[in-house]
Amino acid sequence: MSRYIGPTFKKSRRYGFSTLETGKELRRKPQAPGIHGTSRKKLSEYGVQLQEKQKVRYTYGLSEKQLRKTFDAAGKMQGIHGINLLILLESRLDNLVYRMGFAKTRKASRQLVNHGHILVDGKKVDIPSYRVKVGSTISVKEASLDHPVITECMNMDINIPAFVNVDKKAKSGVYVRYPEREELNSEINEALIVEYYNR
Repeated sequence: MSRYIGPTFKKSRRYGFSTLETGKELRRKPQAPGIHGTSRKKLSEYGVQLQEKQKVRYTYGLSEKQLRKTFDAAGKMQGIHGINLLILLESRLDNLVYRMGFAKTRKASRQLVNHGHILVDGKKVDIPSYRVKVGSTISVKEASLDHPVITECMNMDINIPAFVNVDKKAKSGVYVRYPEREELNSEINEALIVEYYNR
């Protein structure tokens, strides 16, 4: 199944979970989409696990194949499988561009990467799924320093997590360390995703 490119708000309302991590999608219409959206069916154990997996998939904007590959890679790391999965997802280039405040959403950050506006340690990388190593510097290339989307975001008061350091003037940042579990979305239950793939 390919990456979902449909309406974000619809998916957020379906799962009762903000995939943009802003809560904006659920403020006006918290109920599920459709004429029967006011009542949610009770899910089976499998349904709960699937829903949790889909939440993560739509939040990070991945295809099913990409999420499965990331899950398998997380299993080869030391530590807790579910937390390792979230760490690998947070280490994606498109996600870190979003976390550093160069774009308002992960979709916008993916587009910046795809269009070649972003450098990693001084080299152009146009692959959104590129796994950034701790200590790497992510910057906007010189020709794109006046890009309107990036300039607008840099002037906004965006909450930047502690695992990245950002120099707004230079429009660059450093991936300082892996994120702690407490710094990531508390509404995600990664254990259910592990159960889903291990069933």
